[in-house]
Amino acid sequence: MGRKAMAERQLLRALRGGPATRSIALTARRLRHLPRSLGNMKALEELSLRDNSLRRLPQEIGALSRLKVLNLGNNDFEEVPEQVKFLVSLQKLHLFGNKITRISPLIFDGLQNLVLLNLNNNQLSHIPPEIHRLENLECVSLDNNKLKNIPKELCCLQKLRELRLSHNSILALPEEIKYLTKLQILILSRNKIEELPDGLCKLKKLKVLDVAGNNIPVFPTAMEDLELEELYCEDNPLLEKNPVRAIQDEDILTLKELTARFIYCQLGNKNIYLQRALKKNQQAQHMLSHKRKCAQCGCCFLGMWLECVQFRMKTSRNLDLLPVRVLLCSYKCFNRRDHGLFGIAVP
Repeated sequence: MGRKAMAERQLLRALRGGPATRSIALTARRLRHLPRSLGNMKALEELSLRDNSLRRLPQEIGALSRLKVLNLGNNDFEEVPEQVKFLVSLQKLHLFGNKITRISPLIFDGLQNLVLLNLNNNQLSHIPPEIHRLENLECVSLDNNKLKNIPKELCCLQKLRELRLSHNSILALPEEIKYLTKLQILILSRNKIEELPDGLCKLKKLKVLDVAGNNIPVFPTAMEDLELEELYCEDNPLLEKNPVRAIQDEDILTLKELTARFIYCQLGNKNIYLQRALKKNQQAQHMLSHKRKCAQCGCCFLGMWLECVQFRMKTSRNLDLLPVRVLLCSYKCFNRRDHGLFGIAVP
C-alpha cells in the first residue's frame, strides 16, 4: 500500500470516531487534501493538521462551529485560507512554516474570539490594517517574515499581551504603540530599527523587551520609566563614553526661541497678565504646547536644543549602562562639569 493511500485511510479512520469526536491529530501524514465529511464533526474542538502538504481547506470546514484550536503549521499554504473566518469559536490559529505571502482583509471579518495568531516563518511583507478587528487577540507572533513596517492599526488591539516580530526588516515602530497598554512581551530582535519611539516608554506593563541586533544608537529619554525584568540590546551600535568639551560656548537663538523661553519663565513665575493674554490666543497656546525641558537646568525651551546622552543603569544581564537620549537648552548647560552628559559626536 502506498503512503498516500495509507494517509487517506488513517484520515478516514479518524473521522469514523463519529460526530461526537472533540479532538483529531493528523500530523506528518503527507496529506494533500481533506475530505468534505470533515465538516460533519460538529463537536470538534481541536484539529491538528501540521507537517503535511496541504494547500487549501474544504469549504465544509467552516461548519466546525465549536472548533477552538486549529494547527496548520508546516504545510504549503500560500495565503491564509479564507474558510477560517467562518470558525466562530476559534481561539488559536497556527499557520507557522508555510509559504504565505498575503492575508486577505476578509479574514478579519470573522475570528472575533481569536486569542493567538501564529504566522512565524512565512513570507509576509504586509499586514492588513483590518487586523484591528480581532479585538480579543492576546498574542501575535510574526517572526521570520519580510515585514518592513507595522500598521498603526495593530496598536488598537487593547488586549494584546505578547507581540513577536523578530527576524524581519522593520525600519521603525509607530508612535501609536503607546496604546498597547497591556503589552508585557515585545520581541523586535534582528530587524533594522534605528530609533525607538517615545511612546514605547508608556507601556507600564512591559516586562520583556528584546531589541538585539538592530541599528539603535541611543534609547528614548523616558526609558527609565519602564519596569523591565528582561532587556536584550546586544549587537546594536550603542553610543560609547568619550568625553569631549564643546568648542562653542554661546548660543545664537532666534527671536521666536527667545520669546518662547521668556514666556515659559514668566508662566513659571505665575505672571497672571500673561496667563490671561494666552487664554485669548489659541495659536500661541498650540505653539507653546510643544515645549521641552532641559535635563541640566530644568528650564523650558521650544525648538532649539542640544541632543545628548546620559548613561544610566538598567536591568540587563548583558549590559550595565545604557545610552539614554536627553536634551539640553544651551552649550552653557552642556559645558558644566560633572553632569554625566555626553554630546553625540559626528565622525
